[in-house]
Amino acid sequence: MSTRSGKLVIIGGAEDKKNDMTILREVVRLAGGKHARIVVMTVATELPIEVGADYIEVFDTIGVADVRMFDVSTREAANAKSAIKAIEDATCVFFTGGDQVRVTKLLGGTKMDAALHERHESGLLLAGTSAGASMMSSTMIVSGISETNPKIGIVEMAPGMEFISGVVIDQHFAQRGRFGRLFSAVAQYPHHMGLGIDENTAMIVDGLEFTVIGAGAVNVIDAGALTHSNIEDVSKGDDLALCGIKVHILPSGYGFHLRDRTTIARQRGVDNE
Repeated sequence: MSTRSGKLVIIGGAEDKKNDMTILREVVRLAGGKHARIVVMTVATELPIEVGADYIEVFDTIGVADVRMFDVSTREAANAKSAIKAIEDATCVFFTGGDQVRVTKLLGGTKMDAALHERHESGLLLAGTSAGASMMSSTMIVSGISETNPKIGIVEMAPGMEFISGVVIDQHFAQRGRFGRLFSAVAQYPHHMGLGIDENTAMIVDGLEFTVIGAGAVNVIDAGALTHSNIEDVSKGDDLALCGIKVHILPSGYGFHLRDRTTIARQRGVDNE
């Protein structure tokens, strides 16, 4: 279990962009406030102009003077000098939603990938929402069936971008009924913790701890104390039995220690949005 030196803001999607904008304001604060230099990475979406313009407008409203979009639609673009320059100059790289497979397919192993990890190790803030959240981990959910109980074969997994290890992240969690598919993912990878993030909710990862902000909760599924699973005895589509798993539901202000697998009590003065 490890994270890089820079903080991560991992957002469950559909973050508020019109009212209090609690999560995006926190991204700006962590990125340097009025001195922030934010690069909006639209690599995950097939609508980069529309999505990028939306975030540029929001960050401009918050007061960021230096915010720009960078799109990667080919691996050649991710190896260009302009890509490296964009990462070198930023205080925050913000990954939008879309399809997490596009992120790994277009960035994985490129010079931009290397620059992101190098800068993050030296303190660069990385933020991502929806697909931009799922791709943060070393193992990510690619697709899966929602609104079902845990079953064999309802979730597809693949390597992620490896900004945080030892976890599997799912987003739009409560809103799209993704409990079953995250339990199924953890059953396949019991050494990983499942992190299900609700919409308009974020976990801020600092070293080996994270704190929750926003309107919903982060659901932690810990199979470390698993006492029984029937995963080896059933076939695709069959129901899973999982005994002894711990589940923590953490709203705004609560936190979690990723190595010790222990909760951190609600911080005083933190409002549950």
